[in-house]
Amino acid sequence: MPKDNYGYGSGYTVNGSGTNSSGNHWCSRSGDNGSSGYHYSNSDGGYYYNNPNGSTYYQSSKGSTTYTSPSGQVYKGQK
Repeated sequence: MPKDNYGYGSGYTVNGSGTNSSGNHWCSRSGDNGSSGYHYSNSDGGYYYNNPNGSTYYQSSKGSTTYTSPSGQVYKGQK
């Protein structure tokens, strides 16, 4: 994990979580520096993170990944 912990500061607190009507789990978080972000874990095995530093990360159920950096650079990969 990057030294800045994706913008959460030195740690984060889970503010809320649940499961939507499609069976996808979600979780909202706040960093000790006042930042916020969230993630989804999809019922098909994929997941998505939206981080307070502006980066996002997605992994599909088939293993392909997409990371978008805070500056907007996109990196794609395959498991």
